[in-house]
Amino acid sequence: MHRIAVLRGADVAPYLDDVARLRIAVFADWPYLYDGSAGYERDYLAAYARSPRSVFVLAFDGEAVVGASTGLPLLDDTDAFSAPLVAQGIDAGKVFYFGESVLLPAWRGRGIGHAFFDAREAHARALGGFETTAFCAVDREADDPRRPAGHRDNDAFWHKRGYARRDGLAVTLPWKEPGRGEAMHTLTFWTRALEPST
Repeated sequence: MHRIAVLRGADVAPYLDDVARLRIAVFADWPYLYDGSAGYERDYLAAYARSPRSVFVLAFDGEAVVGASTGLPLLDDTDAFSAPLVAQGIDAGKVFYFGESVLLPAWRGRGIGHAFFDAREAHARALGGFETTAFCAVDREADDPRRPAGHRDNDAFWHKRGYARRDGLAVTLPWKEPGRGEAMHTLTFWTRALEPST
């Protein structure tokens, strides 16, 4: 049995190491193939902890964190994420950005992914002033030989949540891959209009 907790801003500080460990573990797999480091994770997550309007949605099994999902106003993140939108004339100040959803394999298929989206969308709506929620997903070639047999992408899940892939709206980021060292990766934005509270 799991429970979901929603934390805001600095309240997440006690759990940053847990979230870092989850990111390194889950993103090591396809499609990210991320060879992560604790040092990078600390720097990356610090932006979320600094933002008073950020949100962390954590899934617990007892006291153990088995899943985590983050979000913050896009302008509270690094310029790398807002610059592509600004370049296309999109008001980044009205975009709430979802950082990631990472969940250990044993806990998938239990509705936690939907809970992550529900909580982050509700948080953005409650803050007010946001018209769009957005996230990025790494692009991989369909014939990449590293793709696991039978792998199912999350596209159908994201479409079901009302998100649309924004071809041509992307950010390029470096990270290390096992056996390949540091490489540049393109991540395409997915967006959804954030309806107001009813």
